[in-house]
Amino acid sequence: MLTRKQHELLTFIQNRLEQSGISPSFEEMKEALDLKSKSGVHRLISALEERGFIRRLPNRARALEVLRGADGGIAAPTSAAPAAVNSNTATPPLRAPARAPEPANDVIELPLHGRIAAGAPIEALEGTATLPVPAALLGAGEHYALEVSGDSMVEAGILDGDFALVRRTETARDGEIVVALIRGEEATLKTLRHEKGMVRLDPANAAYDPQFYSPNEVQIQGKLAGLLRRYH
Repeated sequence: MLTRKQHELLTFIQNRLEQSGISPSFEEMKEALDLKSKSGVHRLISALEERGFIRRLPNRARALEVLRGADGGIAAPTSAAPAAVNSNTATPPLRAPARAPEPANDVIELPLHGRIAAGAPIEALEGTATLPVPAALLGAGEHYALEVSGDSMVEAGILDGDFALVRRTETARDGEIVVALIRGEEATLKTLRHEKGMVRLDPANAAYDPQFYSPNEVQIQGKLAGLLRRYH
């Protein structure tokens, strides 16, 4: 069963697609549902996507397809009404020109949770700040941002001062870059490995050594989904 807001958003998207054939923007969805920020829209869309009600079409942030209606039934594809054909002529009906794709300019505000170490672990600070992020950089799921401090991941292209875009999860596979909380107090950004019953957190800088911890000392708090870099 959908929540009230999920039902409202799905109905709004479906009605807009039926009327115009174009997905509503994040701003339009935010206003229609009376939400305070676009991050709330992003969470609702991710929830609908994970439950199989909608899917995002590739390469366009605003392209959404409704797979199941708000009543749970299979949604019929949106199509234009057929043009009338004169039976006395063999001239085929004219097709409307294809609509040019709209630019993917939607931006959402991700929670910015302080700084994270790419060297020795430092405290990951919780805060109320946000970071504007193009929606096209994010996939399904809940995301947050952390500012990178240190140079131990430079060989992976992660530099001091970058903003790590993190998909929230408690599980990850070996070889993935994760946010790891150490002993419940400090967080670091490293490549996850397992070795001889220990958790190994690998840097991407030859000047740093891997860090080893027992499994009960490490909690995965997310996986790296993308990076933002500001040039001053």
